[in-house]
Amino acid sequence: MKAVVVHQLGAPDVLRYQDWLDPVPQADEALVRVEAAGVNFLDIYYRQGFHWGGHHRRPLPYIPGAEGAGRIVALGSAVTELRLGDRVAFGVSNGYGAYAELIAIKSHHLVNLPDAVPSATAAAVMQQGMTAHYLSHSTYPLKSADVALIHAAAGGTGLLLVQMAKFAGAKVIAVVSSPDKAEIVRRAGADHVIVTAAVDFEEQARTLTGGRGVSVVYDSVGKTTFEKSLNCLAPLGMMVLYGQSSGPVPAFDTAVLNAKGSLLLARPSLTHNIADRQSLERRASDLFQWIAEKKLDVRIDSTLPFHEAPKAHERLASRQSIGKILLVP
Repeated sequence: MKAVVVHQLGAPDVLRYQDWLDPVPQADEALVRVEAAGVNFLDIYYRQGFHWGGHHRRPLPYIPGAEGAGRIVALGSAVTELRLGDRVAFGVSNGYGAYAELIAIKSHHLVNLPDAVPSATAAAVMQQGMTAHYLSHSTYPLKSADVALIHAAAGGTGLLLVQMAKFAGAKVIAVVSSPDKAEIVRRAGADHVIVTAAVDFEEQARTLTGGRGVSVVYDSVGKTTFEKSLNCLAPLGMMVLYGQSSGPVPAFDTAVLNAKGSLLLARPSLTHNIADRQSLERRASDLFQWIAEKKLDVRIDSTLPFHEAPKAHERLASRQSIGKILLVP
């Protein structure tokens, strides 16, 4: 098969498109012919050699990509819940192997795709859609009285999170980095859009809430936004830090949370929110139903062939993308 392989850690150009041995499924695995793979910041972190809280190295060489969709072409001897030819999708936050024509993956990570959901859409939504789902339904379950501030609101997770927050009836203050992203986020349902190139988001959030502050901040940016995000919160508000695209947040004194209004701080991950089969199926089922009903709009920023994986990583890291970047064979 053809695959994108990382032989050494570093810049995007370490992503090499080459021939690679076809994987052979173990007893509890299915072999999936990949039709589309999602590109995530996690792929960039692993390629650079770090993950949350320090260094986390993949055994080299490895094939990146934790998310995708396609069709089952072979089954391990112990797999009984799936069939040859099934259309399936997967999103495994600590996984890899999706930037390839074939992937052997544990069957419990796979969910069947309804006919109404194209493979490309499923590949675009498995990680970021389920992330938006757990953020809005579990980490801080949004209610109609809530005001949510959402950073990187024009990104893959951000656009989905804006829509899910509106499903819950919450008021949404969306933060974007440039004016061209503002209109797209408004169309997704945001009540207010702050363009950080023009104004201070902390000051604006306070003004928009009459000085009180917001109920929750969903922050995937990290280092450059963390302190101001805390300052946006109303007393008893929650800071949900679920990414670090600008770098990890420096160590800080937790007494700050008390001083700023008995704030709560969450640092969740998708891994723990789909740890059991029931949670995975519930979240995926909601996503697929919303997509089928055309209630949830999944925006694809760009679709690139596997050999352009370096370009895909560069585009995601540049924060220019609006919606999801996909790689296809």
